[in-house]
Amino acid sequence: MKTIRSLAKALETGKTTSVQLVEEALSRIGAHQVEGGAAYISVNAQQALAAAHANDAARAAGYVPSLLSGLPVSIKDLFDVKGEVSAAGSKVLASEKAARADAVAVARLRNAGAILLGRTNMSEFAFSGLGLNPHYGNPLNPVDSTRVSGGSTSGGAVSVAKNMAVMALGTDTGGSIRIPSAFCGLTGFKPTAKRIPLTGTIPLSRTLDSIGPLANSVDCCAITDAVLSGDVAEDGIVLPLAGMRFGVTEDFVGDNVDHAVKKAFEAALALLEKAGAIVTRFAFPELKELPVINAGGGFSAAESWAWHRQLLEAFSGQYDPRVAARIKRGSAQSAADYIDLQDARRHLMTQAKLRLMPFDAWLMPTVAVVAPEVSALAQDEEHFFAVNGLVLRNASVINFLDGCALNLPCPVGSGLPVGLSICGQHAQDARILQIGRAVEAVLQ
Repeated sequence: MKTIRSLAKALETGKTTSVQLVEEALSRIGAHQVEGGAAYISVNAQQALAAAHANDAARAAGYVPSLLSGLPVSIKDLFDVKGEVSAAGSKVLASEKAARADAVAVARLRNAGAILLGRTNMSEFAFSGLGLNPHYGNPLNPVDSTRVSGGSTSGGAVSVAKNMAVMALGTDTGGSIRIPSAFCGLTGFKPTAKRIPLTGTIPLSRTLDSIGPLANSVDCCAITDAVLSGDVAEDGIVLPLAGMRFGVTEDFVGDNVDHAVKKAFEAALALLEKAGAIVTRFAFPELKELPVINAGGGFSAAESWAWHRQLLEAFSGQYDPRVAARIKRGSAQSAADYIDLQDARRHLMTQAKLRLMPFDAWLMPTVAVVAPEVSALAQDEEHFFAVNGLVLRNASVINFLDGCALNLPCPVGSGLPVGLSICGQHAQDARILQIGRAVEAVLQ
């Protein structure tokens, strides 16, 4: 497993170069595309190699701005990259003018010395937890190619899982970083919304959107998060797990969890308890109100309708019908409905503070099921929406509560990947990453 820190060390000691790392990544991308893989929508090999040569020269002169310097990364197709079109996995925007400047998150990666390889595939306009895309192909699960990789940052997850990038820049509105991380056996971090500026990013929900990394370890996520947020990077020290207090609830997030997920999740909890963590089961009945609160489509439908309504009128036939149907739900929400939604959110966030007060972190299965098979989703639209809702359910709780969460792979042997979520409240990002290091050390 290639981590940011190990590759940075290899660059520092001269065991490799940025050019070599980029060439290797481009070779894997080429092989992936020859095999029909759909992780990337576009690749800018010439620009990436030029940046790598410049990075190696800067390193030789003593300039190394961050641990990400010289490392190849992928960018989700909804971020502005200067000179490139931001299409968000859609044909609707494919003929728009190229971006005149980098998104803030992209600019921070570039300033940190990261090498941008290309734009990764995604659910159209980020509006699905399954990652299917009828326009650019379906990025398939790297463990079982009959199954989805998870969305909406599907291509980003595959790019990291198949060593075509060391880190993928993604967004998360209802689980779009954590779900593909869980399905593909990766680590993914969803920070508190607004902590990383969304400027230069095509929105799904201005209220819920957040930006974060998909990578191979908690350390990789922490290093990237420091670059993206401007916070001081952690020192990487792993604290002892003994005495940490974790809350686990069956309310809502524990409903309809399949056998494989439940078995892996409970086994992970047992490992944490064996290491001295205190795991407490607690009630959180207020979560059961969420289906009623979001019955009209929630913030995502209301806010995406405001952004898309003119485009839908002009290009409705060019949208993925499943995406268009979800966006159009927002047209039925009134101003009063939207205010009620905001009030309900504030109430539930207050309840969450009370329920979670005794714990260092809240643990749950990231997704209630293992990665679904593509064939069943493609054949039955009703089944698609039912599975999509179940896949999004747990992760979306954290977005609604304006919290932060880290997905870690559970030990599963030869089985399909299962994700464990370590969840925190608003602005507890640094603490959740710190706890994540301790949990990762035990689970590995």
